[in-house]
Order: sequence, then structure tokens, then C-alpha cells
Amino acid sequence: MKIFAQRLRELRVENNLTQAQVASRLGIKQQSYVRYEIGSGEPSLETLVALAKLFGVSADYLLGLTEY
Repeated sequence: MKIFAQRLRELRVENNLTQAQVASRLGIKQQSYVRYEIGSGEPSLETLVALAKLFGVSADYLLGLTEY
């Protein structure tokens, strides 16, 4: 999950969003989102899809299965 956490943080910063803003857009608690970014928590499938849509990338990219 290290690559997931790294990519999540990079995408959030590139999009000039705070952790609170991302959590709000996903409808989750900020604590939950922070855990994703530090690699101590895993999102549900529904949240993974929402993250991919929010950042305009594939779930495969978020999970480190592809470079695109």
C-alpha cells in the first residue's frame, strides 16, 4: 500500500487540495483519508473508485499496477 499512499498524496498536492477537502468530497471522515495517505488504512472498493474519479486516474494507477 506504500505506492497507493504516495500516489494519493501526490495527486492531492497536484490538485491543490487539502486532506479535509478530499475527505469532504468523498463523504468520509478526514481521519480515514489521512490513514490512506500514511498507509495505515485501506479504502473500500467504493471509496477507491471515488478517489480514481476525483483525480481522473484509474484505480490500477492508484494501486501501482500501471504507470498511467
